[in-house]
Amino acid sequence: MSDPLPEREHALDLLHQMLRIRRFEEKAAELYTQERIRGFLHLYIGEEAVAAGVMATLRPDDAVVGTYREHGHALLKGVSAASIMAEMFGKQEGCSRGRGGSMHLFDAKARFYGGNAIVGGGLPLAVGLALADQRAGLSRVTVCFFGEGAMAEGEFHESMNLAALWRVPVLFVCENNRYAMGTALERSESETDLVRHAESYRVPARAVDGMDVVAVEAAAREAVEHVRAGEGPRFLEAQTYRFRAHSMFDAQLYRDKHEVEQWRGRGPIVRLQTRLREAGWLDDDALEAIEARVRQEVADAVAFAEAGTWEPVEELLRDVYTEVPR
Repeated sequence: MSDPLPEREHALDLLHQMLRIRRFEEKAAELYTQERIRGFLHLYIGEEAVAAGVMATLRPDDAVVGTYREHGHALLKGVSAASIMAEMFGKQEGCSRGRGGSMHLFDAKARFYGGNAIVGGGLPLAVGLALADQRAGLSRVTVCFFGEGAMAEGEFHESMNLAALWRVPVLFVCENNRYAMGTALERSESETDLVRHAESYRVPARAVDGMDVVAVEAAAREAVEHVRAGEGPRFLEAQTYRFRAHSMFDAQLYRDKHEVEQWRGRGPIVRLQTRLREAGWLDDDALEAIEARVRQEVADAVAFAEAGTWEPVEELLRDVYTEVPR
């Protein structure tokens, strides 16, 4: 049985947030094929319910640590679409001054700490951020997103162990899209019930349908409330699926097209739209109004990025080397 819909305006906002991610990423893919975005590009299309559901439970002063598939997390954490797009264009108006690109989004003001190209690399960072808040007596939560592939890394086990021992205020969110880069879960983990991995460190854990934004939000809200209350870390496995390749260079030889199409049929945006229409809260005009807002935001972001400037050559060594007084 599905979780009940939240009140109308909030439910429509969840749809809006997922559409912001989807349309932003579709435009990014288009720009990449035109070589206006260069480097690496990992798309989040299909997984929008995880970011939208979890982010809806956070306060502005909570921290988020993402992976290299983090455009949606950054966007919903308050990093502007314009600064994200400019970053992917390599312009100095980008959130990382154009130096990081798609995989290294960062905004200290929004408390968004990556964007991390190292699989599992964000886990110890999240524990450190949460520990700092804990020591300062601040009622904050740090959310760490990572894929199931990261659970085979040592950083996962070290981070879970320390977080449990010190009762650090972290919500670990595993976005289980089943294939890591291109290896099926059952080929990389002897125990495929990921909740049990967390429970082995005595961290309360649960799995949720990561294609259902309402279910994700309900599970995340419960977990965040416990973490904020000082009850230690929590682990949430969001069982999701990416519709696009691992990256723009991935030939996707590890899964067949029929499987992808089956998952598309139960995608998070389609599912929420269906429920909203059944409730009488969404019609074609209302959906078009939301889409129009999103299109304008994306168009403005692209225009901002195109009008941006390249970092002057004489500044390229800034923050790379430091002069040491003799």
